[in-house]
Amino acid sequence: MLTRADLLAGLAALPLAAQASPDLFALHAGGVPGDDVTPFLYAQSAGIFRRYGIDATLDAAKSGSTVAAAVIGGSYVAGKSSLVSLITAHARGVPLTIVAPAGIWDAKAPTIGLVVKPDGPVKSAADLNGLTVAVSSINDQYTIATKAWIDAHGGDSSTIKLLEIPLSAVAAAIAQGRVDAGSLETPHLQSAIDAGQVRLLAHPFDALGARWLFSAWFTSQDQLAKNPKIVDAFARALRDATVYTNAHHAETVPLIAKLTSLDPDEIAKMTRTNCGIALDPRDIQPLIDGAAKYKVIPAAFDARELIAPSAATASGVR
Repeated sequence: MLTRADLLAGLAALPLAAQASPDLFALHAGGVPGDDVTPFLYAQSAGIFRRYGIDATLDAAKSGSTVAAAVIGGSYVAGKSSLVSLITAHARGVPLTIVAPAGIWDAKAPTIGLVVKPDGPVKSAADLNGLTVAVSSINDQYTIATKAWIDAHGGDSSTIKLLEIPLSAVAAAIAQGRVDAGSLETPHLQSAIDAGQVRLLAHPFDALGARWLFSAWFTSQDQLAKNPKIVDAFARALRDATVYTNAHHAETVPLIAKLTSLDPDEIAKMTRTNCGIALDPRDIQPLIDGAAKYKVIPAAFDARELIAPSAATASGVR
C-alpha cells in the first residue's frame, strides 16, 4: 500500500526497473495530492493496476504545471492535474491529452467552498468588491469560478485583487487578514470550518454548472504513441477503481488519511469527492467556456479536442 513517505519523497531516485516485477510495466505517475487521487491509491493497494499488467507508483507534486512538465519530459507516463491547466496547455499547443477523468464537481455534494473570516463583514458577492481573494494560481479554476460566482450574484469581479496562496495556507491567510476570502477543498474545507478558522460564504463552482470535471488524468501524445496499450490499461484500472471508491467512501478513509495526515474521524464526516467513470465532453466544456469568458485562453474550443481517441472510444464519445 502507498505510504505517505512514498507520496512525499517519490521513487525518482531508484531505477524504475528495480521498482517493478519483470512481467509488469513500471508506470511512474505524478499528481497534486487531494481526494481525487483516491481511485489511484485504491487501484494500487487493491492490486487492480497489477491485474492490468502495471506496477504503478505516484509522486506528490505541488502543481499541475510541474506534473505536466514531467509528463512532457518523459519522467512520468501519466499525471493528474486540474482541468484548467490542461485547457491552457492545449490552447498553447502543448501536446497533452486526457485519458481518464478524476474529480467531478457535483452541486448536490459540494466539496469546494469560498470561505471568509468567521466574524468578518463579507456576507455577499457585492461585499467582495475591491477586496483581496486568494487563489492557488492566477487564472486557475478557482479564479474562474470565483469570478463567475461574484458576477452572477451581484458583485463585480473586475474589482477584486487576486493573491496566489497554496490552498493549505488559505485559512491561516484569512485569519491573519492577508486576504479577505479564498477557496478550500475537501478534506481541508470542513476541517477549517469545524475549527472556527473560516466561515463558508458560497460554493463558487456552482456558477459554472451543476456538474463538470475539475481534474483529470493525462499523458503526452508521445507517451500515447509509444505505449497505447499501457495507457489504455491505466485508464481502465482507474475506471474499475473509481466504480468502487465512489460507492465506498468509508472504506477509503485510511488511504486519504495517510495522504493528508488528517484525523480519519474528521475525514469520515466530510463530503468526499466523487470521480468520473467515463470521459464526457459535456463535463469538460463548462470550464473551457469559463476560461474563454475570463480571458484565461484566447477563445473557446470543442472539449473533444482534449480527449485521447482511445479514451473517447471507451467512453462512447462522438
